[in-house]
Amino acid sequence: MEPMADPTSWFTIESGWDVQDRTGTVIGEVTEVVGDEDADIFDGLCFEGEDGEERFVEAGRVGEIVEGRVTIEAERDELEDGDDGPAEPGGAEIRLDPGPGL
Repeated sequence: MEPMADPTSWFTIESGWDVQDRTGTVIGEVTEVVGDEDADIFDGLCFEGEDGEERFVEAGRVGEIVEGRVTIEAERDELEDGDDGPAEPGGAEIRLDPGPGL
């Protein structure tokens, strides 16, 4: 049995982490985190789905964050078929990866 990962903060999310829906199905990979790190305001994240489309998920729909994985409190169909179309990021785009040599 694998040990359970401890939940962590949005500050730790990195590009390439798995994004899974609330059923546990991996639906893509994180491409960007959107928010204001200095003010600790998390607006959401962008991820690339299996179909190659990039989607934005607002912070209110982001559930558990553990090392290497972010859970979205929705199912894939709910993200694609919103009545108002896909949500758009409202904050500054930030990258949390420290980059090489840091």
